Amino acid sequence: MQDTILRAADLLARRLYEAGCRHAFGMPGGEVLTLVDALEKAGIAFHLAKHENAAGFMAEAVHHRDGAPAILVATLGPGAMNGVNVVANALQDRVPMVVLTGCVDADEALTYTHQVMDHEQVFRPITKGSFRLSVDGADIVADKAVSLATQSRPGPVHIDVPISVADAPVAPPRLRRLTPAAPVLPQGSQLEQARDWLGETRRPFAIIGLDVLSDGSHRVVRAFLEHFGIPFVTTYKAKGIVPEDHALCLGGVGLSPLADRHLLPLVADADLILCLGYDPIEMRPGWREAWDPGRQRVIDISAVPNDHYMHQAGLNFVADTGATLEAMAKGIPGRATWPDGEPQAARTALAQAFPDDDDWGPAGVIAEARAVLPDDTLASADSGAHRILLSQMWRTPEPRGLIQSSALCTMGCAVPMAIGLKFAEPDRPVISFSGDAGFLMVAGELSTAAELGGNAIFLVYVDASLALIELKQRQRQMTNRGVDFARHDFAALGRALGGHGHTVRNRKELREALQEALQADRFSVIAAEIEPGGYDGRI
Repeated sequence: MQDTILRAADLLARRLYEAGCRHAFGMPGGEVLTLVDALEKAGIAFHLAKHENAAGFMAEAVHHRDGAPAILVATLGPGAMNGVNVVANALQDRVPMVVLTGCVDADEALTYTHQVMDHEQVFRPITKGSFRLSVDGADIVADKAVSLATQSRPGPVHIDVPISVADAPVAPPRLRRLTPAAPVLPQGSQLEQARDWLGETRRPFAIIGLDVLSDGSHRVVRAFLEHFGIPFVTTYKAKGIVPEDHALCLGGVGLSPLADRHLLPLVADADLILCLGYDPIEMRPGWREAWDPGRQRVIDISAVPNDHYMHQAGLNFVADTGATLEAMAKGIPGRATWPDGEPQAARTALAQAFPDDDDWGPAGVIAEARAVLPDDTLASADSGAHRILLSQMWRTPEPRGLIQSSALCTMGCAVPMAIGLKFAEPDRPVISFSGDAGFLMVAGELSTAAELGGNAIFLVYVDASLALIELKQRQRQMTNRGVDFARHDFAALGRALGGHGHTVRNRKELREALQEALQADRFSVIAAEIEPGGYDGRI
């Protein structure tokens, strides 16, 4: 930085740069201009979105590729409030995010009320911490925010920055940086008990969750599963931690009653259940107490103590996943498991339950997209019936190959996530899957996609209905109300906002549109028209 005067905003920006941040997203107002200037001078580029909520999802997607905390910038009042949804999502989906909002000075707020509100009170329940930047404590607040956002379990942290504080000159930082804690190593009688159980098991089963993404132990997890022949499922957020074409993989779980019919009996038959970084915040109620800890041996390895009560375990380790598995496995030979072949039978049944040979409809769209697009395609999914089906059918060979809002399940996330993915990985194919209602929530961000460049693909299921809610309404024998709306020309909308647009009604047309989109010079909207009721019996 060439300026001789160091501002409080500069201290904050430099700490974010040290944490690996290179991009911030948001919408500026007069109250955050110094913040934006400081970010840019520190080497963190600021990118303009059309809505703060979408900006946060773009930032999250970049985090999923570079590992650095996401940065959302919002001005005071309505700007900050527009970001509430994505911040709550970051808390529930365990996304490290630093939320920077501008505010008027405390003395000014005593008599000036226009757009003034207590940001800290709003953000405190939906973040891991909410701070107000001060001149003398700027370096401490900055480091606390980064440390809190990234330590297990990760999540969002809010910093409110008064206008005068952002501009105030400060001394160079004197902070003693917090260093990451070393992995916790399990020991003692509980570890020996776990080793005994592991050596005696004949029907082990593993559930893998998103804590493994945070502690980076996916390679150890894979080696452990292979050595002991343990079949496994993952939560939706943990898809790809072990490549999903692996012989032991039974796919993702979370929201599909159809998949549960084949998987929960397997869980009930297991003599050892291993919860590996498993955070049940992603799961539907069917997974509440899915096993009997009085009858079955259960080992839970997680980043934080179990205070959710979704399940119980005989042994609980609050520890690093990889370090715990290595300690458990040391010196124990592998052996054949499940002598009657139940996991393979379940795998076959799941393939039949979610076939890839539908002529058309929701499953046909997914199957054709997966067949046409390269294996290294990055995907995002919006909330809705299509996401449940996609999470079962879309196979990914790597962690974070499919990203979604799987805890808060917020609509409107897929399009901005895909924009962020394409921005972070411009040379890789990127596709988003949205229902038409969710797409309409964020359609204006197509202009952001045009401005940032790249040829992301935005696929829209067009059935003119809130399909999942309409299905639930019919299942409860209720009258159709508030779930249907008009059909719109999404392809034309894509063209109007600077991209290409295609409307497809069969697999051949979809195949051609996808192939064209892969070679396109800018983004493409593909509107896949399907009939209402296409999800019946499929999710």
